[in-house]
Amino acid sequence: MLESFITAFIVYFVVIDPVGNAPIFLAVTSHLSKRQKMRVALEGSIVAAAIMLFFALCGAWVLHYLTISLTAFKIAGGVILLLVALDMLSNKRQERKEQRSDINPAEDNVSIFPLAIPLLAGPAAITSVMVVSSANATSLKLSLLGLGALVAVMTVTALILIATSLAEAYIDRRVTSVFSRITAIILAALSIQYIIDGLQALGVISVGG
Repeated sequence: MLESFITAFIVYFVVIDPVGNAPIFLAVTSHLSKRQKMRVALEGSIVAAAIMLFFALCGAWVLHYLTISLTAFKIAGGVILLLVALDMLSNKRQERKEQRSDINPAEDNVSIFPLAIPLLAGPAAITSVMVVSSANATSLKLSLLGLGALVAVMTVTALILIATSLAEAYIDRRVTSVFSRITAIILAALSIQYIIDGLQALGVISVGG
């Protein structure tokens, strides 16, 4: 049970990437006061959590409605997350996030866009939530552990963004870049495991293969 929680926590933490998003958070809230930045960090995390909880709870139903098997979705999710990991290693994902966050500060509530969507609750995060929740759908305990892991990660994300607003002068982009690349390697390994699990379920490869 603990292993399932830790695995889900790592997957969510890596794809949401609160450390990598910290410099972007500072960029899109540069026009705000420190107190406003803290409020935006909290609101954005809550909105992103609500979006991902929706997909966590309804993901299995969506797959069933579309007649997509868990095995097929697990393989597809593994491929998508592997591509995300490769993008993170090459810094392309960070560049795209910065481009998408280039908005006029006078417009829109930044806690909703671009912080909650698409920086925190992006396609990769939503995909990972659906993969994990669908895999745990047969067990109530595992489902609750998965939801608990998601809530825990979003709580940590809010705390990291709040801490970022408090320690803005000390944030070093090089450090966050190195951390993002390390987590990308972990995500790559986990995505490969999803693909292997799906291929094993299809009988394409044996358990020992």
